[in-house]
Amino acid sequence: MSPPRIAVVGAGPSGLAATRALDRAGVDVVGFEAASDVGGLWDIDNPRSTMYESAHLISSRTTTEFTELPMSSTADYPSHRELKRYFGEYADAFGLREKFRFDTAVTRVERDGDAWSVDAAGERHTVDGVILANGTLAQPSIPTFPGHFDGEIIHSSQYKSGSLFSGKRVLIVGAGNSGCDIAVDAVHHAASVDLSVRRGYYFVPRYLFGRPSDTLNQGRPLPARLKQALDSRVLRMFTGDPVRLGFPAPDYRIYESHPIVNTLVLGHLGQGDLRVVPGPERFEGSTVHFTDGSSADYDLVVLATGYTLDYPMVDRAELNWTGWSPQLFLNIFPPTFSGLFVLGMIEASGIGWQGRYEQAELIAAYLTASPAAQARFRAEAAKPWPDLTGGYRYLALERMSYYVNKDAYRRTVRAATRRLEKS
Repeated sequence: MSPPRIAVVGAGPSGLAATRALDRAGVDVVGFEAASDVGGLWDIDNPRSTMYESAHLISSRTTTEFTELPMSSTADYPSHRELKRYFGEYADAFGLREKFRFDTAVTRVERDGDAWSVDAAGERHTVDGVILANGTLAQPSIPTFPGHFDGEIIHSSQYKSGSLFSGKRVLIVGAGNSGCDIAVDAVHHAASVDLSVRRGYYFVPRYLFGRPSDTLNQGRPLPARLKQALDSRVLRMFTGDPVRLGFPAPDYRIYESHPIVNTLVLGHLGQGDLRVVPGPERFEGSTVHFTDGSSADYDLVVLATGYTLDYPMVDRAELNWTGWSPQLFLNIFPPTFSGLFVLGMIEASGIGWQGRYEQAELIAAYLTASPAAQARFRAEAAKPWPDLTGGYRYLALERMSYYVNKDAYRRTVRAATRRLEKS
């Protein structure tokens, strides 16, 4: 029997992982990428990229890289330029570029009998299955506020360089990792910088005890409550209490939402280079009125308000979309097992690209397994799904709706792959 022909949408880290794992397993792959080269959002020249000039990894190199090809960089937290180069090296090392059709945006994916059709660049391709690997950080989430603002409003996805802020009074709405990075950029150029926040955060230094912080305790995961208690105490020793600098106190435990890997912003707050303000309530000319009744004038508002998960080329019903995100077995398989897969729809602190590659290995193992083994795997998916939280109680937020604990998730995925390969 000839191997299945599978389409991969996207040539970023997840798409490269999918193509490598499937090709290694003998599966026929055809890839589609809207940009002119590999790299996905890490290619700042990609029109869909949300990258900015100062962006670096927030997880360390050794916990993020593909195991099969370690990065040649000596930086612990490489820049987006080094990462773009790394993805090119990865593609070249395993002959992945020739698997892709570049400058070819996929506009529609739909069932075609027992097969699937992929519409891209005016052509229709018939394949046995489709892997959506086009990323989770492309569709900006843009809130609206009453009133009218006379200055400029942009989403953080449009931000590229700190020169944008030159001489301006700046309000950054949202203190996630991008918001804090942008605030640190802005203080070197702007006339003033305010950071608008609605909830408290935990700030994790890039280095603890002289090592990248996410390399500590690798391979020896602690029970959730113990790790939360220990790490909260360590962070208090290294970063102090952000409440003292104007942040609200978190109303949740550490790791129940994504931590902020940026303590430079705390230093700038301590120096008076920026200040924390509440959430916006309404706009009036150049004035922003806040929820606590205060107000201030600005020239530029940056909405660092995150992204909405979106796979616009396929009907949501095919993805078992419920609420904020698709409900997929192991965040990969729609319960119908119709030949559609999603790769990279995971958020997890420290899961790295190897975690995505292990997802791809599981897809490859399923596609190449015997019909009996595939049936047993589908039967597993019909039972209550495994707990992937690792004991953490994640906040009920949109970006957390597909969050997993990296240790619980990788352990579960690897075990499922082994069962398929032994069948």
